[in-house]
Amino acid sequence: MRGQVLGVDARTGAGQVAGDDGRRYTFGPDDWADRGEPAIGAYVDFETADTRALSIFPLPTAAQAVAVPAATPPRPRTDRNKFVAAIIAFLFGTLGIHRFYLGRTGSGIAMLVLTCTLVGLIVTGPWALIDTIRYLIMSEDEFAERYRR
Repeated sequence: MRGQVLGVDARTGAGQVAGDDGRRYTFGPDDWADRGEPAIGAYVDFETADTRALSIFPLPTAAQAVAVPAATPPRPRTDRNKFVAAIIAFLFGTLGIHRFYLGRTGSGIAMLVLTCTLVGLIVTGPWALIDTIRYLIMSEDEFAERYRR
């Protein structure tokens, strides 16, 4: 009879085959007659005894169904480091240098111009401190997504 391997326990080698007759058959590691291990989705030829599959051989010409894990999307990449940005923001934040580092030239120029006035210094100080904290608590993926070039 022919069928398809439904599952295999990696620890024990026991598994289950769905036969072409619509029934399910169990097998043990001794029932696998080929070198190697049974693969989930493999099409096989086997003999039956009640609910057991015996002398199981993989079919070499049949297309093998292979379970492919779902592809994870690639992580966004950036050439900037969030810790470096946080240190620059903490040390030189009122000048907006961390903004230039991250490619945010417009807000960097705004911070630099505001720093030249006393009122602007009162604004850019907390702004830089908030940026420092925000960079440190932001996840790596979020930082890379937001500040990639």
